[in-house]
Amino acid sequence: MAEEIDNKPGQSEILQFASLIAHQLKSPISTISTLLDVLATEVAGPLTPKQKDLIARANLRCDEGVATVRRMLAIVSALGRQEHIDGVVDVAGIVRSTRTRYEEKAIEYGLTFVVQAEDEPVYVHGTEPALTEALDALIDNAFKYTPSHGQVRLTLTAEPANRLIHLCVADSGVGIPEGMREKVFEPFHRTASARSSTRGGVGLGLSFVKAVVEALGGTVQAGKADLGGARLDIQLPMADPSEIDSLTDSDRSSAMKVVIVGGVAAGPKVAAKVIRLMPHASVTVVEKGQFLSYAGCGLPYYISGQVKNHAELMSTPMGALRDAVFFQKVKNVRILSRTEAIKIDRAARSVRVKELGSRKEFDLEYDKLVLATGASPIRPSIPGHDLDNIFCLHGVQDAEGIKAGLSGDRARDVVIVGGGLIGMETTEALARSGCRVTIVEMQPQTLGILDAEMARLVELHLESNGVKVLTNTKVCAFEGDGKVHRVVTDRGTLAADLVIMGIGVRPNTALARAAGLEIGETGGIKVSEQMRTSDPDIYAAGDCVECTDILTGRPAYVPLGSTANKQGRVAAVNLCGGEDAFPGILGSTICKVFDYCVARTGLTERAAKELGYTVTVALAPAPDRANYLSTARLLLLKLVVDRDTRRLLGVQAVGPGAGDKRIDVAATAIAAGMTVDQVAGLDLSYAPPYSPAMDNLITAANVARNKLDGHMVGVSAEEVHRMLRDKKDFVFLDVRTPGEHDQVRLPGATLIPLATLRGRIEEIPKGKPIVTFGQISLRGYEAALILRASGFEDIRVLDGGIAMWPYEKLQ
Repeated sequence: MAEEIDNKPGQSEILQFASLIAHQLKSPISTISTLLDVLATEVAGPLTPKQKDLIARANLRCDEGVATVRRMLAIVSALGRQEHIDGVVDVAGIVRSTRTRYEEKAIEYGLTFVVQAEDEPVYVHGTEPALTEALDALIDNAFKYTPSHGQVRLTLTAEPANRLIHLCVADSGVGIPEGMREKVFEPFHRTASARSSTRGGVGLGLSFVKAVVEALGGTVQAGKADLGGARLDIQLPMADPSEIDSLTDSDRSSAMKVVIVGGVAAGPKVAAKVIRLMPHASVTVVEKGQFLSYAGCGLPYYISGQVKNHAELMSTPMGALRDAVFFQKVKNVRILSRTEAIKIDRAARSVRVKELGSRKEFDLEYDKLVLATGASPIRPSIPGHDLDNIFCLHGVQDAEGIKAGLSGDRARDVVIVGGGLIGMETTEALARSGCRVTIVEMQPQTLGILDAEMARLVELHLESNGVKVLTNTKVCAFEGDGKVHRVVTDRGTLAADLVIMGIGVRPNTALARAAGLEIGETGGIKVSEQMRTSDPDIYAAGDCVECTDILTGRPAYVPLGSTANKQGRVAAVNLCGGEDAFPGILGSTICKVFDYCVARTGLTERAAKELGYTVTVALAPAPDRANYLSTARLLLLKLVVDRDTRRLLGVQAVGPGAGDKRIDVAATAIAAGMTVDQVAGLDLSYAPPYSPAMDNLITAANVARNKLDGHMVGVSAEEVHRMLRDKKDFVFLDVRTPGEHDQVRLPGATLIPLATLRGRIEEIPKGKPIVTFGQISLRGYEAALILRASGFEDIRVLDGGIAMWPYEKLQ
């Protein structure tokens, strides 16, 4: 390309030189980036987290270098073809974007960076890469030669009467001597003060700026700034109105304006995918909060100390911080943080936004709008709810507040209001910090994602780890002297140095409601499979939308980060003109409670019965891998099956074993409409370190099949407990070994080990109902078969055996 430019008469020598340098740099920078990628895979040896972070930062700088080279080549190519005469670009948008791009660098240099630009578009002749690169060169110069605690100011003013615009970069730095203000634009010329600066440079930046500006029909001058340092002024002609109208009426696909409200989960996913599909789109993310694209599900692990810095929750797998600078530099996405969207004008296709710091309001035009407004924690108006040290774990600031409350042994008694996922995931961090933790739940059970007996097993595990669980308990008030000290319930008063409200969340739909968009019956924004709202140019994704349950076809609201990301991708594909659909959800959920995996997918037994299904349940406790390995851990599974069709409806998992992969397989099977017979025949992988020869899910499916086929009659722990309580006359037969019986036993049970059962049949009275059980009910099932073959009739097997008995056990 350099040879082509040489042949163009009048082409700036500076641009020729820039093109040559760009060509020479492109290959080595790309090679370095590739080598860094290879190192990051740890092929040359393991890396420490610090080393990974440094490699990621270096790779990011390489990406920036490659992007700069590409822009340079694009600039020279465009200018060489005189495309700057035909091109029209919004210089006001370019100026506003510099605030985001230089925010991090200003902090690094200890400078105040001020940007003043027109709110409305200001169009000039030129190309975005050319103007962006020229402006960056001026700002980089100002940053280099302005000492810490100084100021750099970028302003854009328009003179419509003269059809001119003025760009000015002023600083409080070393300045340019009057006699040198023409020479600084010569290649490789540097003033004495620049040469003595500790910040490097070769003297090509201003030469490049002059070449670009003059090629675009403008002028550039150096002078003294009112701030005391240098002042660089660019003057460019404004585009004619007819050219602007032509731009507006032209094919807008390459310059589509996409505005995204919300920058935590779904919003950044939409932005990233849109840029991948349409690199020239103008994408703006409006985020009310300070932090972008953070992993909210990781906050409990930040509180516990497993995540050392909250920045790790906002970083890529390679360690690059997903902040405003990252999105601008790497994704080419404009970020307006600490900015609130306050009104949607659907007729004008614009969003009114307000900067929370300056309180300044302005409009953002859109071709497509995406609402990713998320959800807000429920905070009931309980007396005293505004006392200090009462938090909702719904953001980085809440997590910081909780960490501060725990530091220095300041919080000894902690009360978690609500027994849902938020409270459960935080419990371990609090207990390991030495706190006395109490969970207060108004409902009869915690963890509404599970059936009662499964939730009770988790509650027992919490209590074994020193956590007090109060169900059927209502919080009436919080008391304290400015800071919470007590929680008053309908069952007494609890000491509390810190309270975490984990009642749940509600979708943020106020903006959508005010705009007249349709809201679903669950309270979320109603969307199609393509994530379109009732306005075809407005999409919505994430915790603010209503989903569809795959099994029932009914509306559902299950806010999860995984769902938000999938929906964001679908919304992006469709708004870019593609075709994609979000199929719905099964409510697949998982969390960690101390060393217990707690997970579920599909319908619970309770929900299935409410929907009119006739269900069969199967409880199957077993080691999660070969039982002879020391790494084997108990996993407790519950299957819910439609008795009429034998279709799998839901699965729950509890225990220290690996429940995640079983739930994931189950979710796939449920979505595919598989029966338990088909699940039992799945060709799942097997090796002793990973699973038993018959995987836990397959075993559970076979238990369900035995019940459906009449080979086994089960009875729930709840029913047996009621029979014991009501002193029903039945035989409660324990067929474990004497050693197991001595360790733990159930009240009212008679011990006859399975190995001796055939020889002691006469000890069991006929005519009475019999309930058999073993440790995991396999022996209970075998005992029932022996008894039935011996003429006994009313025989049932305790579902789940003693391993899944959620009531009192005798030691």
